[in-house]
Amino acid sequence: MDGLAQAAGHLDRQEPLKNYCKGLLLPGERKSIEPMAARLDPSSVQPMRQSLHHLVAKAPWSDEAVLEQVRNHVLPAMQKHGPVMAWIVDDTGFPKKGKHSVGVTRQYCGQLGKQDNCRVAVSLSVATWSSSLPIDYRLYLPKEWAEDDKRRKKAEVPEEVQFQIKPA
Repeated sequence: MDGLAQAAGHLDRQEPLKNYCKGLLLPGERKSIEPMAARLDPSSVQPMRQSLHHLVAKAPWSDEAVLEQVRNHVLPAMQKHGPVMAWIVDDTGFPKKGKHSVGVTRQYCGQLGKQDNCRVAVSLSVATWSSSLPIDYRLYLPKEWAEDDKRRKKAEVPEEVQFQIKPA
């Protein structure tokens, strides 16, 4: 966890990142800021919510740096059980309850095996005989998101991110 915290950059972001990761791992159906803050610190929900929200929405940190730290830590442990046997490109659906997270729309979600509210990312993973590790990803931006300038601006979707048709 310390390697991930270092990837967050400034010391002030390290504890919130640890809390955010812990919140994602704790039981609970909703993984948005408010319910995670309540699970992490029931006696001080508002300060925890503010800390998590700042990390996710405002603080400058690099998801590439976090992925690099994960790769540097996990890949050698995987390779102790055998070499990398395959590179996997796949789309992965993440079920979502709300509608405000970037890319959320009603679309096919592999985790659920049906159409539902979700986000989709295209991921690149490495696999050994016993495990796999996502090492990079790109969020798929549905057409209704790509064409909604107001929504894009509010969510700070970069201009270069555009709708692309999924290959069949």
